[in-house]
Amino acid sequence: MKRTVIFMLLILAIQPLFGDGTFIIPIHGDIEPFQLVFLRRGIQSAEDADRIIFDINTFGGRVDTALKIATLIGSLENIETISYISAGSESLGVSWSAGALISFSCNTIYMATGTSMGAAAPVYQTQEGMAMAEEKTVSAVRAQMAALAEKNDYPKAAALGMVDEDLVVQEVFHDGQISLALGRELEHLKAEAEKKGVSFEAGLIISPEGKLLTLTAGEMARYHISRGTVNNREELLTLLGIETGEIIEFETSFTDKLVAVITSAAVGGLILTIGLLALYMEITSPGFGVPGTIAIICFAIVFGGGALMGTLGSLELLLFLLGVVLLVVEIFLIPGFGITGISGIILIAASLILSRQDFIFPSFEWEMELFLHNILLVLGTIGASIIIMALILVLFPHIRPFRRMILITPESQAVPAVQEKREELIAGRGITLTPLRPSGKAVFQGEVLQVEADGEFLETGMEIVVIEQSGNVIKVKKG
Repeated sequence: MKRTVIFMLLILAIQPLFGDGTFIIPIHGDIEPFQLVFLRRGIQSAEDADRIIFDINTFGGRVDTALKIATLIGSLENIETISYISAGSESLGVSWSAGALISFSCNTIYMATGTSMGAAAPVYQTQEGMAMAEEKTVSAVRAQMAALAEKNDYPKAAALGMVDEDLVVQEVFHDGQISLALGRELEHLKAEAEKKGVSFEAGLIISPEGKLLTLTAGEMARYHISRGTVNNREELLTLLGIETGEIIEFETSFTDKLVAVITSAAVGGLILTIGLLALYMEITSPGFGVPGTIAIICFAIVFGGGALMGTLGSLELLLFLLGVVLLVVEIFLIPGFGITGISGIILIAASLILSRQDFIFPSFEWEMELFLHNILLVLGTIGASIIIMALILVLFPHIRPFRRMILITPESQAVPAVQEKREELIAGRGITLTPLRPSGKAVFQGEVLQVEADGEFLETGMEIVVIEQSGNVIKVKKG
């Protein structure tokens, strides 16, 4: 028994030294922020693995998310990272744009037959269609691609040619070995070869000026960018010497799908609309009830999504809380609707916009595109909320289940009585129920009415007299 226990303890002690086999993590579809959450969780689960194979199939996506994913993969130490561009009935068979950037962040690349990689230049949507990003953005992505190629020993010419259409990429034969080089480097490379006494010859132009470099699986292997071309995943595992039993395939869970849904523009806008409506109902209703609970849940989902994406900070929360406080002050303490209420709405809108991005002011064109998208989403949501609230204020008082969700003040019920007893009220006296600064509430002959002091502030409990009435506006003074 003692020997058995000692043996098991020894196995547990040395198990971390052998790792946990091979993880396969898929990166499929458009590169969106939710995939960063999924990949971060998958990589954390594989922290003791020997290697991670990233099964990549994508046309591209958001530049900021791709850069974050590439940085996340590139920061892994003591774990071999492999990019595998797969092909199949449900696969795209490509690793373009952001996918190429992610692929170059891995230690090695393998590709299935019939797949391709490249066209990694950042673009953005215009009214005329897709357009190339400005040089500042291209330069940033170009430098990152070159850095990844340098780190993982890929030809820099290939990385640069995939991003910059102004570069010429050409075959070169250096000491009998085929590779890729930029057209502007040929003279320098030829001179270096002559100094070393080795042969050098320029070959075909693979990507002329004005075209982005895109390579097939065969070309990727020919120019020593990928390690090889396989027909399927099983052939890749055999090539790597990995047994099927050593594989752990990380799949999207219900939580990952939920994060993808709640962070999408459509669902996110709907949740924001519900949250804003519930917030208004709670602020304008007595006590704390169902609307307040709904508002808390909605904004917890919105800001929770930002926290998962890494775009939420203390600034956004502070702006939101300050905006809510200003709205409360405007509704309950300051008559009318002025600068305080407008400032509250602006702060709430700013907090919601910033919670969807990891920058305050855009520095690149793709950041400006994202910034404008977030502004349109949030302002559109606020506008929709105002329209819906206007409809609710008209319809809800006549719908019995929702009557308690709208504050129906006594003075609103007393308006007909005001019209009928106008002459009597003008001659009558009342008592202030709230401070008049200058608006507030007062009681006249048992009726609670909204009144407005004429040029002075009056405290609670003071006797007042009506001096003028215009429509529903009743002006009073100290009696």
